[in-house]
Amino acid sequence: MGTRAEAVLGLAAAACHAQLRLRMGLLGGAVGEVAAYQFGAAGDGSSGQRHGGKYVRAALTLTCARAVGGDPGRAAPAAAVVEMVHNLSLLYDDVLDRDAVRRHRASAWKVFGPATATRSADALLMLAFEMLNASDMPEPLVGEASAVLLDTLIQLAVGESLDVLFEAKPHIELAECLEMVSGKTASLFDCACRLGALYGGGGPAEVDALAAFGHDLGMAFQLVDDLLGIWGDPAVTGKPVFADLRARKLSAPVAAAMSSNTMAGDELARRYALPAGPDTAEEVELASLVDEAGGRRWVMERAAEHADAARHRLQNLASSTGTVPEAVADLDALRSLIVNRSH
Repeated sequence: MGTRAEAVLGLAAAACHAQLRLRMGLLGGAVGEVAAYQFGAAGDGSSGQRHGGKYVRAALTLTCARAVGGDPGRAAPAAAVVEMVHNLSLLYDDVLDRDAVRRHRASAWKVFGPATATRSADALLMLAFEMLNASDMPEPLVGEASAVLLDTLIQLAVGESLDVLFEAKPHIELAECLEMVSGKTASLFDCACRLGALYGGGGPAEVDALAAFGHDLGMAFQLVDDLLGIWGDPAVTGKPVFADLRARKLSAPVAAAMSSNTMAGDELARRYALPAGPDTAEEVELASLVDEAGGRRWVMERAAEHADAARHRLQNLASSTGTVPEAVADLDALRSLIVNRSH
């Protein structure tokens, strides 16, 4: 028997799968093949839902709609759009970062080529707005949702551009790192919750409260992700061991360690400036330096702070008139799963 959060994720996948499959079919050609592959379809001899993602953001959209007393079915197109934007951002990210593995198999650009992968991401971007505008929701709501999505896409682009710029830097400040996390990850969690609350008929205070919950949750999500990028089990994460260290990414644990004013942090900075070696022995030493300099502990503490802030926002929301306690409890179950996940 699955957990409460897993049941919520399963319902989100079921609600979005048919809509996404229909839209992938409309794309056609190589672009449609890339999009279908990104969403879990076989394209390399593999098959199975495990390749299609966990639908976390869609689950947040649908559950936020329920939390404010709305019908989650009316929010299903918005949930599908959020998953579409998440996956197109992964297509771009993998090309820019040259990440060869995604969800336990070859990244889309490795299978279809970087040009075709980015064209598919471009097509998904336009399709996302088409989906919002094709819904039967009132025009003012569709206009507001489109404005939210556009703002989110801008924040995603800023966050990704910062991530790319950081590759040319030997060191970044923690504030810069957290700004990148906010744009690249937390903004879409914010968007997912905001759209859900809007489509569920929530008032301005409820919409803002759930969006703030989403932002805190997104910050915690990415900070945990950065920890897994160094210490995660590749059999679970679907990425090679020490992948972020080998790529010399200035993730949050590394940035925190380099800002620690410790001997270990200084040695990490010196070693990080050197090209990556041919085996993992070097990465084991780098991971130890990050840990010794306090980078791991700092990120764990910040992730816990954001997770606690998200929980407090839900507690405040639960005391509001008109909210649905069971749906708020489902949001908290998702929060707990995200913070304590191993992949």
